[in-house]
Amino acid sequence: MGVLGALPEGLVCRPIEEGDWPGVIDCLGRGFPERPRRHWEEALARMARRPAVDAFPRYGYALVSEGRVVGVMLTLYFHHPAVEAIRCNLSSWTVDEDFRAYAGKLVMSALRRREVTFLSITPAPVTLKVTEGLRFQRFANGQQAFVPVLSRVKAPARVVAVRPGIPELDLLPEGERAILLDHAEFGCDALICILGGTAYPFVFKSRRVLRGLVPCSQVIYCRSPEALGQCAGALGRHLLRRGRLFAIVDANAPVPGLVGRYFSEVGPKYYKGPNPPFPGDLAFTEFVIFNS
Repeated sequence: MGVLGALPEGLVCRPIEEGDWPGVIDCLGRGFPERPRRHWEEALARMARRPAVDAFPRYGYALVSEGRVVGVMLTLYFHHPAVEAIRCNLSSWTVDEDFRAYAGKLVMSALRRREVTFLSITPAPVTLKVTEGLRFQRFANGQQAFVPVLSRVKAPARVVAVRPGIPELDLLPEGERAILLDHAEFGCDALICILGGTAYPFVFKSRRVLRGLVPCSQVIYCRSPEALGQCAGALGRHLLRRGRLFAIVDANAPVPGLVGRYFSEVGPKYYKGPNPPFPGDLAFTEFVIFNS
């Protein structure tokens, strides 16, 4: 895919508007034929319900040729309350074959804002060279699959499910409280583990892996890999009661305290900008908003 080059007459790159939705969904359907149309309808509807972030595009950018949408990049802008920074998850980048020489215009339109940290967390193999050519850096090289219930519980621990008004929320900083409450509304498992008198926040997303056959819990937010390793045993007992034995977390090496296997070069994740995320922080990204 090309990154630079002037746009020919009749081709424009501009923010997506609500009136573009049918054409955007058609284009995404051509680029991701494995996804049903309903997936993209729900994704855009969820984006519409999220609060706008300053003057940033609510939905992303489109390449439009004489009124027809021929390329799309969805952009999920959000204030990350735990780090007090603006991030943007670049997602669902697709361009019709006849216009792929101009695909880079979509990402370059977003990257002009240097105060934003951009994430690319599901890069397709065909876009990896472009992603790395734009100097995105990896923040996760692989993933660890683990069975949390097999981890040892080294101190008295209890796990509570988050809902508004529970007293355990007062044990956390304001930013982490906001993450847990928002993700509970998204349908995630937002949990607080009280371990040795310290409260640790966690968010898990129910997913199915191995061609949809195996239910598991994807770590969407944890304070640190070390905190996950310390609390895994107690969290595993809670998740097992919900029918989930397995879990996965982004990582750069095997996480101490987790019983499982680390897979390098599986699900690499990238960032570009002043506020690098750490493995285990996928808050407010497409995994949650798009219900992927």
